[in-house]
Amino acid sequence: MTALTQSLALWYFTRGSGALSLIMLTAVFALGTPTLLSWGHRSLPRAVVLLLHRNLSLLVCVFLFLHVASTVVDGFAPIGWLDAIVPFRSGYRPIWLGLGAVAVDLLLAVIITSLLRVRIGYAAWRWVHMLSYAMWPIAMLHGLGTGSDTRSPWMWWVDGGCAVVVLIAVGYRVRVWQPRDPRLRTVAVGALVAVPLLVLGWVMIGPLKANWSRRAAPNVHAVAVTSKAPS
Repeated sequence: MTALTQSLALWYFTRGSGALSLIMLTAVFALGTPTLLSWGHRSLPRAVVLLLHRNLSLLVCVFLFLHVASTVVDGFAPIGWLDAIVPFRSGYRPIWLGLGAVAVDLLLAVIITSLLRVRIGYAAWRWVHMLSYAMWPIAMLHGLGTGSDTRSPWMWWVDGGCAVVVLIAVGYRVRVWQPRDPRLRTVAVGALVAVPLLVLGWVMIGPLKANWSRRAAPNVHAVAVTSKAPS
């Protein structure tokens, strides 16, 4: 009974820390948009936004570590420490877990280059920092594809709310963007509309279906069936 209670506690902690990491990553993303634009306001100076952005970034790393650690320690799925940083090496939901590893690697690259910004220069830091535009959707796909709560109503609110915040932040960034080629703005606006629709369509025919867990992790189900078979 004690072992079962501990396993359930780890299981719920893994799910909760994953959802909380997504929420904080969304906040970091949103705060990063006015930071990159040197935005500031009388009631919220840019220095405060920048400090909050940096501290939340470090806090995301803490919760991501706890998320990974609880998953590995739980032992329900064959996931090791290397699977968290080496993409697509795990046999458990390799695509969706691999996307999580890619998101972790991108986050580490952004944070490390931010700490070394003085040494590497502003231009190199900025180019690496722009990876956050890819990091957030990759992290979202990881959660949708491998998360056990994708079909839960409370997770719909979390994913939907985070998506709305990011779309507003990106929309603001595109609106004030002054590209050399005006056609780039058209492409950005088209992507801002098309990508969410494509993801929503995929969610409807994939993760929201009842048999998604079996399709996402066929090897785990095969092991489970084999272990239950009579000897």
